[in-house]
Amino acid sequence: MNTYTINFNPIIKLTEDQFYQLCRANPDIKFERNAKGEIIIMSPTGGETGNRNAEIIIEFGVWNRQSQLGKLFDSSTGFQLPNGADRSPDVAWIKQERWDALTVEQKERFPPIAPDFVLELMSPGDRLQELQEKMREYIENGVQLGWLINRKSRQVEIYRPGQQVEILDNPATLSGEDVLPGFVLDLQIVW
Repeated sequence: MNTYTINFNPIIKLTEDQFYQLCRANPDIKFERNAKGEIIIMSPTGGETGNRNAEIIIEFGVWNRQSQLGKLFDSSTGFQLPNGADRSPDVAWIKQERWDALTVEQKERFPPIAPDFVLELMSPGDRLQELQEKMREYIENGVQLGWLINRKSRQVEIYRPGQQVEILDNPATLSGEDVLPGFVLDLQIVW
């Protein structure tokens, strides 16, 4: 997957509404915006990554439907983080009471909230350092648990507030800990 960063700031600084309208006017293009206001354009994932993302979201969906503890989001959902960035993790989850505190309009647009949990699944063309920076950004903005899954190296980086990144080599499963109570992801669907 290729990403391109464009800095329009010397010409125009897009407001929240303008960025939202840009995304709506170009539904076939996946945009993100970093905290500096730069626009990030991402190409679609390949078939293998897309399949793995779908399998992962199914696992989360089954758990979420049974637990009824929150709301689950796929990679098409943009979140407006407190630092001003608009990000779209591959998987995101928000506790129900936090979601319910948003207005109807906030829920319809890019919700102004950092998810409680995020997952990023590396595509073959992704740059590890860029995804690691993105994961740190999530944590700095209120995310409580983040998983960066690298299929190629069979490694998982686990991000938590106030802690060093934990790196697991070829784990069989991942626990949702106290953020996703009772959730366990079998990584055989990923590897």
